[in-house]
Amino acid sequence: MKTKMTEKIEIPSGVSCVYHDKTFTCSKSGVSLSRRIEIPRASLLIKGNEVILDSEKGNKNQFKMIKSNVAHIKNLFQGLNEKFVYSLEACNVHFPMTLKLEPGKLIINNFLGEKVPRKAVILPDVTVDVKGVKITVTSHNREHAGQTAANIEKATKIRNRDRRIFQDGIYLVERPGRGM
Repeated sequence: MKTKMTEKIEIPSGVSCVYHDKTFTCSKSGVSLSRRIEIPRASLLIKGNEVILDSEKGNKNQFKMIKSNVAHIKNLFQGLNEKFVYSLEACNVHFPMTLKLEPGKLIINNFLGEKVPRKAVILPDVTVDVKGVKITVTSHNREHAGQTAANIEKATKIRNRDRRIFQDGIYLVERPGRGM
């Protein structure tokens, strides 16, 4: 059954939004975030202080895409007010690993005694702080912060060894909104 579907999101006070060339950009007090939003057979309009996602004859797939984009837009609004913070922790059982920040990447030396350092990509607009074994990833953009945390965690993935014995690695300890 195909029905008309409309989702409305209220724009918070002090936030200005623009939708141009399938890119939704919102800014507030010097912080600007943008995201590509493209939903087939649906439209995005900004009227007054509301963002309206509208579909004339929506099916369940369009409904899912509209709801997903509503969540992305809400994350953009939340990111304008506060930074998203991910906490990670490095655990070494066998060899002491060393962490070093370089522009655009985190270098992990001596992981499991390996001679070749492992690298994790840090996305733009993301700040990474290393204090001993604690790693903090912060950004106004939720996707970039989460992807950077995942890159760091994945860089220390152990292959071809027993995970019960080799528990070394960098693990996510806390993420925004849910903790762990």
